[in-house]
Amino acid sequence: MELKEIQNLIKFVAKSGASEVKLEMDDIKITIKTTSEEKETTILQQIPMGGMQQAPQMPAQQMQQPVAQDTAAATETVSKEDDSKYITVKSPIIGTFYRKPSPDKPVFAEVGDEIKEGDVVCVIEAMKLFNEIESEVSGKIVKVLVDDASPVEFDQPLFLVDPS
Repeated sequence: MELKEIQNLIKFVAKSGASEVKLEMDDIKITIKTTSEEKETTILQQIPMGGMQQAPQMPAQQMQQPVAQDTAAATETVSKEDDSKYITVKSPIIGTFYRKPSPDKPVFAEVGDEIKEGDVVCVIEAMKLFNEIESEVSGKIVKVLVDDASPVEFDQPLFLVDPS
């Protein structure tokens, strides 16, 4: 596999919204993980499986990865301090996050909206079933943390709510 092909694969995975892709071929094994916060993509492993062929070299972008991770950790610490007064509405299931019940309908909850306990704030599609996600808190929505039609994991933060 050529370096250009690997770079194109990284770009494709980053645009697709997938969080992790593993690719195994006869002579190489590649795992690509993306982080949603900074849209940064990294190659975690490149292991030649055949004895004679060499693994392609890492692009310069991945060589600078440790510095980028330190910066991300510092930024995350600062934002967590600012967000400590807010309550996080988290995903109870794995699936695809949607802010609207259908494409032609308005969003369930917008930034600045007052919500009450039991109000539907989004839907998550899992295995062709659309599950309405109800708020467990009352307050004002401060931030939507997930893009519409994005995959979400169990316990992933979806909204920040100001309870005051």
